[in-house]
Amino acid sequence: MGTCEVCGNEYWMSFEVRTVGGGVHTFDSFECAAQRLAPQCEHCGCRILGHGVEASGRFFCCAHCARQSDVAMAAELRDAVGAHPV
Repeated sequence: MGTCEVCGNEYWMSFEVRTVGGGVHTFDSFECAAQRLAPQCEHCGCRILGHGVEASGRFFCCAHCARQSDVAMAAELRDAVGAHPV
């Protein structure tokens, strides 16, 4: 039985996530795993669970947040899902 490193719950169905850097993390749910491992949008602070947007080495949940942060070249970014062609 493993103990979740985020919430402390002991759970018989806990699981481990191994990172490229060699880290090993134990969680009881995907929610806790996302809370610990998913990057945060630098504009709104939400967890980036999808592809997100990287601009000038900074991470955002969407093109809108990147544009709001005045990142170089952010004005040219567009979210692909649901976007209508110009």
